[in-house]
Amino acid sequence: MTTQELKKAFEAAYGKPAEAVYFAPGRVNLIGEHTDYNGGPVFPCALSFGTRLLIAKNDKKVMNFKSLNLPEVKSLKFDQLTTRLEKSWVNYPLGVMAQFIKRGKTFTDGYDILIWGDVPNGAGLSSSAALEVVTAFALNDQMKAGFSRADLALIGQKAEHEFALVNCGIMDQFVSAHGAKDHAVYLDTTTLEYELVPVKLEGVKIVISNTHSPHKLDSGAYNQRVAECKKAVEQLNKVRPIKFLAELTEADFKKIESAITDPVAHKRARHVVGEVQRTSDAVKALKAGNLKLFGKLMNASHVSLRDDYEVTGPELDCMAEEAWKIDGVIGSRMTGGGFGGCTVSLVKDEAIDTFIKKVGANYEKRIGIKPDFYIAEIGDGATRLA
Repeated sequence: MTTQELKKAFEAAYGKPAEAVYFAPGRVNLIGEHTDYNGGPVFPCALSFGTRLLIAKNDKKVMNFKSLNLPEVKSLKFDQLTTRLEKSWVNYPLGVMAQFIKRGKTFTDGYDILIWGDVPNGAGLSSSAALEVVTAFALNDQMKAGFSRADLALIGQKAEHEFALVNCGIMDQFVSAHGAKDHAVYLDTTTLEYELVPVKLEGVKIVISNTHSPHKLDSGAYNQRVAECKKAVEQLNKVRPIKFLAELTEADFKKIESAITDPVAHKRARHVVGEVQRTSDAVKALKAGNLKLFGKLMNASHVSLRDDYEVTGPELDCMAEEAWKIDGVIGSRMTGGGFGGCTVSLVKDEAIDTFIKKVGANYEKRIGIKPDFYIAEIGDGATRLA
């Protein structure tokens, strides 16, 4: 929907014009998966699609929430803004408001809020982070709260932890806040130091393939992986004090890996340590213009996520395997939390039509689900549109 169409929808919903329109993007992670909550680097980019939020003050001392994507409408008084709701999309913006209150920002005005997003839900492209960040960005601007973009990312992450009950790392919210057109964000998730790395893809596009097997991070499997990594850290601490798995190089890990007696925790740790190295190597390859090596590292990342971290599943594996067969595919891997969702592929322009046709047909034949494909552009982070 255009900004003009959204303004009309706001007026139809609330009987008055919107005072401002904001945007925050979804993201795709090029490499560095399940490293963020393990203290490691990630390498995502913001996408040109995301979530728009229209807002106007009201004189009723209430927060009104409406979405053009979902039917549920909510109206909450100020004293209800720190209590999570049962099974509601409103928990994402509400969790952000609760964080503002925790940080000493008192609401004196009520707001009418309308949300619309074009990030496919359940695709693993961070529709939730886009919603959290756009809410935080809008409130920060409206209230002149003075939070930095890094603060807004942390507020979004806390909202996800406390109101969506997913123990996510900082990557999704950070790139939604900090993204820049035609750049990926090389982020140290421990220090929040980051570098914008130009992504020069002459004659190559990023193609996102949606398996339509929705990923469900809140199913418990994600939190289970977090716990397994913690167990690996605890066992390694008997021989070397570390806080995060990402502190270890591959050589370090080989020397002390026998301290991890739990075989599952060992596999999880091996993935994290290897993925940290692959991410660092991939950024160097991209800076050197070596897309071929970047693609090989993407493929290796998928194999590790399949075999050691076990977060792919038949749909993502099929999508990656079919992509690897196509001439002109430089690299392909699952992206996001896993257990469904999307793959990200680097595909030469002349191979895109063949890719979509063949991968789509073979995936549907093997899995029985019709996939979707998005040719993605790298866009900017959170911004005010009007």
